[in-house]
This record gives sequence, C-alpha cells and structure tokens, in this order.
Amino acid sequence: MDTKLIVSSSPHIRSEETIGRIMRDVVIALLPATLAGIYYFRFGAVKVILFAVLSAIITEAAIQKIRKQEVTINDWSAVVTGLLLAFNMPASAPWWMPVIGSIFAIAIVKQLFGGLGHNFMNPALAARAMLLASWPVQMTSWVTTGPDAVSTATPLAIIGGAEAVGAEVPSLFQLFIGNHGGCIGETSALALIIGGVYLVYRGVITPRIPLIYISTVAVLTFIMGGFDPFFMVYQVLAGGLMIGAIYMATDYASSPVTPKGQIIFALGCGIITSIIRLYGGYPEGVSYSILLMNVASPLIDKYTSPKVFGEVK
Repeated sequence: MDTKLIVSSSPHIRSEETIGRIMRDVVIALLPATLAGIYYFRFGAVKVILFAVLSAIITEAAIQKIRKQEVTINDWSAVVTGLLLAFNMPASAPWWMPVIGSIFAIAIVKQLFGGLGHNFMNPALAARAMLLASWPVQMTSWVTTGPDAVSTATPLAIIGGAEAVGAEVPSLFQLFIGNHGGCIGETSALALIIGGVYLVYRGVITPRIPLIYISTVAVLTFIMGGFDPFFMVYQVLAGGLMIGAIYMATDYASSPVTPKGQIIFALGCGIITSIIRLYGGYPEGVSYSILLMNVASPLIDKYTSPKVFGEVK
C-alpha cells in the first residue's frame, strides 16, 4: 500500500486566512472613510491620522523589542488601531493627543494584557474614552468641513439642543455623505457602509452584530423619539453608530464568539447607546456602550456556549 496514515496534532483542517490578511482587509475597508475624512477636514485630518498610526506602530515595536518578543508590526494590527483611534478624534486635536492615545491603546490595553487577541476591550475605543476623560475640551472641539474650519457642534448635539442653539441642522443627505462637523472618520455613513460591505464580502465579519446593533438603535429611537421617522434616521446616520457597529463592535478579541452571544452583545450595545443618547448628559453613547459590553463579553460567552458533546454534569 502506497497510502500512508499520518498522525499529527490538531488542527487538521487549516485556513489560508492570516492575521495580516484580515487586518489588511480592514485597512482597505477603512480607505473610503479615510479619504472622506481627509477631503472634508483637510490637513487637520492628515495630521491626526499620521501621528496616531505612526505612534501605534512605534509603540508596538518598542514594547515587543523590550520584552524580547517577535516584532509583529507587519501584521497591520497596530495600523488598524491607530487608524480607528484617529477616526474617533476631531480634526482640531493637537498632535500630541493622538500620540498619547496610541501609546495608551497599544501599551496598556493591548500589550499589557498579552498582545493581539488577549485585549478584553477595543484598544482604540478605550484610548478615546481615556482622552475624552482627560482632555474633554480638546476632544469635543469640532470644526466645520472645508478649508475654512471654524468651530461648530455635532449633529447629535444640535438636534438634542445641548449645544449651538439656533444652529442649522444638517440635512440627511449631508449626514449620509459626511459633510458636517464631527470626528474624522465617523461623519460619512456612505464611506463606512462601503467598507462594511467589503468586509462582509471578504468574510472578515458577519452582518449579524452591525445589523442588530443599528436596528436596535433605530427601533428604540423611533419609539422613544415620539414615532418620528426623521429623528430615527438622524440617530442612525449621525454620530459614531456606523463606525462603531461595523468596525469596533465586531472586534474578534473583545466581542462574543457564539452567534447567540453576538445577538445579545449587539442588543446590549443598541440599548445602552439609545439610553445614553436620549436620556444621558452626553449626546453620543456608542463608545461607552461597546466598552461596557466588551467587559460583559466573557460572561455572555460563558452562558451562550453550546454544551460539549458527551458532557456530564
């Protein structure tokens, strides 16, 4: 017999997917939003993006060198973290803020807990929350789009009446394409959706979490907003809902792995986001809702994991 039986340890079925390939797909998916942010916010966006990405890469390489580990900056994960952090910051932020944010995201949230895949919450969102708590004025100094950047308020703040009383409310079309004040990467719903469709097509994410998250916010804001369809659509398109639901709530390391767990996770994100937006003192709630559900993810996985075949109590 020419056929030989080879005995080896698992895994027996291997995939061609690698961390580098997945992270490159995420970067490609973020390119439309990157170009839109640079187009609308000009040099301010370029400055924040460059400092955030370079700081993330340098920090990861330095820590791995210090710990005498293999330097893995070529897997693109640090680039994704830096890019997502930049997307969650205003274009008016000084250069040192994305630097501090990237160092915190990589050194504290990611590497301190064991590196890629071991972080218990999304590094970019954790860094954003830290920056917002430390420098709230700089992190909420929004500017208008175009070359003549002047101070403005976000659409959620305007429609909520928290800021800029009497300010013009951007149209739904302006919200959809991104021509309004806000964070660099969250403004253009169109660009974010295009990237999300690409990720689903490539099999990097499933549409389960984004669709349930966004649908939950839509239903709750429609009901709690007086059954106003305009208010509902505004809540869906404005703020960081699209970038949070598509690119951050789907993070492999900090979200549940079971389908049932992902449904619970997305529902929780949507409920908390809606409550903070409508009844809290802060017009946006996406980042905090995802971080809170990140902390609950291990517990969700514990109670939604299928029983092992043959398991005896």
